[in-house]
Amino acid sequence: MNREKYSRQILFPPIGAEGQEKLLASRAVILGCGALGTAQANALTRAGVGTLRIVDRDFVEESNLQRQILFDEADARERLPKAIAAARKLNQINSEVKVEGVVEDVDNRNIEKLVSGFQVVLDATDNFEARYLLNEAAVKHRLPWVYGAVVASYGMSMTILPESTACLACLFPAAPEGAHETCDTAGVISPAVSWVAAIQVTEALKILLGRRHELHGAMLAYDIWKNQLQEIRPPKDPQCRVCGAREFAYLNRTGPTHTSLCGRDSVQIHAAVPRQLDLADLRARLEPFGRVRANEFLLVFAVDAYELTVFSDGRAIVKGTPDPAVARSVYAKYIGA
Repeated sequence: MNREKYSRQILFPPIGAEGQEKLLASRAVILGCGALGTAQANALTRAGVGTLRIVDRDFVEESNLQRQILFDEADARERLPKAIAAARKLNQINSEVKVEGVVEDVDNRNIEKLVSGFQVVLDATDNFEARYLLNEAAVKHRLPWVYGAVVASYGMSMTILPESTACLACLFPAAPEGAHETCDTAGVISPAVSWVAAIQVTEALKILLGRRHELHGAMLAYDIWKNQLQEIRPPKDPQCRVCGAREFAYLNRTGPTHTSLCGRDSVQIHAAVPRQLDLADLRARLEPFGRVRANEFLLVFAVDAYELTVFSDGRAIVKGTPDPAVARSVYAKYIGA
């Protein structure tokens, strides 16, 4: 261990030298690498959490740079996958930490594999469906996780210890109905992101250090602009469909092959059958029909009013329409059904 690197952290009594050794041997996974995910990953890497996996489906865009602290203008120009760009930055920050960037969309086919072998999961996803999926996988495998969400100047966080605390479904039995604010419709300010990420990382460090008795034990919500703080201590629901009845509806269902991306005039398409694309071959095939540019991780194809960002696993983000039927038609026409 490089004691000088962690000297100020070692001076903090709840960590100390023994705790630092424990952190260097620990394993954490972050699902999502946007505003929350980059802040979490930056803090955990600098703290010396030995193995860090970052999972994200998306690529860097210019609009991310205001709040997603690991990215720069070059990443946006190159359209690097967020997980890859983040891992590259973090490997330069702390070579003692093994950072793995995974370019995948989290769904019921892969979530259990993605979190297997880790000690804690930090939520940096951007939708309730992904969080319910994470909640079920965590309850099923008794894996601690830290919920977090932020929009505008308002953020929330709760730490979930399966079999000990309420789970997400205890607090929110069903996802909110109707339209609700998102970062793409209501905006978001970086200080709100920093507050939520700080709470999540602190809770994760307590879990990794074996100091669960010091967890805050609440749903914390704070509007950092209005200076309004709320604290709720939800009881564990014995009738909960997830941690009570152990019904894993999100894990077991057959999900849709498309997802509308709120506020982005885009639809994400999954191949009906998982496959691996040869991006160089695809580029040669598409060049007669439109503008194509690519890097080793993805290909961008502009044709008519649409722009397809295609990943090697067959997934694509179709920009230029919010209509899944239109997006799937464009995908089928140029990539295949």
